[in-house]
Amino acid sequence: MSDALSSAFTKTYSGFLFDMDGTIINSIAAAERVWGNWARGKGLDVEKFMPTMHGKRGVDTIGQLNLPGVDPVAEALEITEAEIADVEGVVALPGAVDFLASLPPERWAIVTSSPYRLALARLDAAGIPVPRFIVTAEDVKVGKPDPQGYILGAQRLGLSPSECLVFEDVLAGVKAGEAAGADVLIITATHSHPIETNHTMLQNYENVRAHVAGEGLLSILRKD
Repeated sequence: MSDALSSAFTKTYSGFLFDMDGTIINSIAAAERVWGNWARGKGLDVEKFMPTMHGKRGVDTIGQLNLPGVDPVAEALEITEAEIADVEGVVALPGAVDFLASLPPERWAIVTSSPYRLALARLDAAGIPVPRFIVTAEDVKVGKPDPQGYILGAQRLGLSPSECLVFEDVLAGVKAGEAAGADVLIITATHSHPIETNHTMLQNYENVRAHVAGEGLLSILRKD
């Protein structure tokens, strides 16, 4: 077991903060259908564009393109409506439903770059109940890789980010977790290319379980 792998598996945390897309659900096919259509309509190189849109708020992704005559807010709203209408193929990652259900509801939150209504639609499609605490695109002024979302998620749990473990799948989210001061675990289930990192990596939740100590501290254990 490497040092990076042992770190998240040997520590205890007061709370878990989960990104949503690519971390507890797989929505890549649906997201890329919608964003691919949008990018083609704007004359973009779809193959080059697609890796840039994962893990960030739509308004940030569009704004960073600096396309002439394009209103990022209006375009992001249209894309959100298209994504809400298309949840075909959105599924929970292996083991995610049981893993989340085993956690005390006051000890975990979702921190997603998706707007609230889209998050609800995708969680429903994946069969994951809406958690007690959720931070969405509307809750922050600046999206990932800015740490605002994870700082807010920890606050809603009554914790500091340093007491939490962040579950992420893309670099923007990893940077957000790091900047917030949290430990980070990377879920690789939807990765087509390896991510360069020293953080703990886990394919999915099939072979792990959450352990809750008497005082409420959380840890991750490998199944026997």
